[in-house]
Amino acid sequence: MVSSENERRIAERFATFDQNGNGCIDREDFSEAAKALLDEFAVAARSDKGQALYGGAEAFWQGMAGIADRDGDQRITREEFVTGAVKRLRDTPDRFAEIARPFLHAALAVADTDDDGAVTVDEAVRLLTALGVPAETARPVAGALDADGDGKVVEEDVVPAFARYFTVGE
Repeated sequence: MVSSENERRIAERFATFDQNGNGCIDREDFSEAAKALLDEFAVAARSDKGQALYGGAEAFWQGMAGIADRDGDQRITREEFVTGAVKRLRDTPDRFAEIARPFLHAALAVADTDDDGAVTVDEAVRLLTALGVPAETARPVAGALDADGDGKVVEEDVVPAFARYFTVGE
């Protein structure tokens, strides 16, 4: 039996992916997330960074669909998300990290406005809010991603944190 607290967490995680709020996760949700990031950081879709982000979003979608789209209709329902994504990925968070890595790598590159290989905490906040994370949540999350306290967030910290968020009930 799933507790009401776990149900709430699962619903939040599902809603993070369901960008357009239509009750399912599909390829369009991943494209919308990419577009929101490009708009936030004023990066052209046809630029190298823009193309990498859309490619990463497509790879992420394909990975998620492969894990969770049990009926093959190119949509992940909440039930499929719970039974497919959450339960399977809890057992293999490293797999989820690898599915998400191309998108996260490209998203960080878009947010890295000075191209130094890291994003500032403020850029991380902008990235998170562009993806639909409430501002009051985005700031502490971005701060926590700055593992060494230097004001920078790097991929090596983001990918495992992202995988933990979606695969652990915390």
